[in-house]
Amino acid sequence: MPKQKPLKKIVLGLTGGFGTGKTTVALFFKKAGAKVIDADELAHKCLARGKAPYKKIIRIFGKDILGKNREIDRKKLAGYVFGDRKKVKQLNNIIHPEVIKKIRSKIKQTKKGIIVLDVPLLVEAGLTQLVDKLIVVIAIRKNQVRRIQKRTHLPKREIIKRINLQIPLSRKARLADFVIDNNGTIEKTKKQVVKLWRELWKN
Repeated sequence: MPKQKPLKKIVLGLTGGFGTGKTTVALFFKKAGAKVIDADELAHKCLARGKAPYKKIIRIFGKDILGKNREIDRKKLAGYVFGDRKKVKQLNNIIHPEVIKKIRSKIKQTKKGIIVLDVPLLVEAGLTQLVDKLIVVIAIRKNQVRRIQKRTHLPKREIIKRINLQIPLSRKARLADFVIDNNGTIEKTKKQVVKLWRELWKN
């Protein structure tokens, strides 16, 4: 994959659905030379003990979500909120402002090249205004479920419940400037990323 970077700055929003393979696509972009900003990583840091979001989350959801070290146990938290739209919204209202602030800062610090915002809920959180182009990674429901089961061992009903909390992939795809179909082999997915990278570099 060519590693040349454009002289200008291009911000790409990379999103998809639970289990569509967005992380794999982000890795291909990173190997090509893009700066990848991982929203999940930023959100994880926001949950650290002593941070303002940590205190708010404990106050709202209780101490049962804490692990032995008094840090927030992400699996316990996810199990507690997912499936309940009200709780998910409460959690997002705490974490999203902090993550968005950090994303804006990182974009501002980068003067040129391709920046990829790896954000699962980019459309849901209304962050499309931060990007120049939107990329949506799609996969059929069967493949989503299979990948998530392999990675997390969650029961199928729980996986489907979480998928259904997100905006449907078909709707996200209609908003996209580019769609990457991740139903095939990893090589087919890589070829789509290479083609897109070359197009962006050329323009």
